[in-house]
Amino acid sequence: MSSTAPIPNRWLAEPARYAPWFVALAGFAALYVPVYWWAANTIWQTDEHAYGAIILVVVTWLFWGVRKKLLDAPAEPAPALGWPIFGFGLLMYLTGRIFNISIFEFASQIFVVGGLLLLLRGRPALQMAWFPVLYFVFMVPQPGVLVDALTGPLKGWIAAIVETLLYAVGYPIARSGVIISIGQFQLQVADACSGLNSMFSLFALGTLFMFIMSRKSRLHNAIMLASIVPIAFAANIVRVIILVLLTYYFGDEAGQGFLHGAAGMALMVVALLILFVLDALLASVIRPRAPAGEAAGR
Repeated sequence: MSSTAPIPNRWLAEPARYAPWFVALAGFAALYVPVYWWAANTIWQTDEHAYGAIILVVVTWLFWGVRKKLLDAPAEPAPALGWPIFGFGLLMYLTGRIFNISIFEFASQIFVVGGLLLLLRGRPALQMAWFPVLYFVFMVPQPGVLVDALTGPLKGWIAAIVETLLYAVGYPIARSGVIISIGQFQLQVADACSGLNSMFSLFALGTLFMFIMSRKSRLHNAIMLASIVPIAFAANIVRVIILVLLTYYFGDEAGQGFLHGAAGMALMVVALLILFVLDALLASVIRPRAPAGEAAGR
């Protein structure tokens, strides 16, 4: 007489453990895959928002990194907080879909995912995944009103600084607004050269780097955060100087051709390297304070 081995309890428990997460993931995909598909065929193909696809990959990687912690977290649902946040996210999403407001569609992810974590596991889960949830903000397209308000002044400052620096070292350069004249050439500091995109991209990469490094000193983190915008601004000034000099020595084709894009990529790499070096210097100078009990015991 044969007997059938009993099914281990853990196999019976697995569906109950994972089912809510699969349902949540399927619901999220139903909401946002169409949004991602639209973005992949429209705004993510532009220079201004090309980083959106990269942010999506980074967010996916960040959530994958905390998946085990979320699955093993004790189930302490917080519906009193979770439902309002989740409901607000859905309302924002629906408003964006109905009125074609992409900012609302992308921003709603923060509240939808945060609310789901609160409903499934509670505050501990949200605390574990706070950075991936907030990182969705970098996927939100920059508001046109904000871009227009910042681009003009940034272009003017960059043009003025480039003119001052090159004139100081003897180049025949002059400026009228954002039009730079050097030799027989005239160049306009375009919107793409304002540095706003590079600032936003560097801010996204810089905060990711800070999260990965997980420095304990608040002063260290504050200095790093405050340095991102000045580093991006300075790197963009160097980029414009390079493009002006390329045009001056090699003509319009050199300044506006392949080297134009290459200069942007090179300066982003340089900006990141400066950020890494600054982090290393701060780590060697600023030491996190030891707890009082530990310090007394030494």
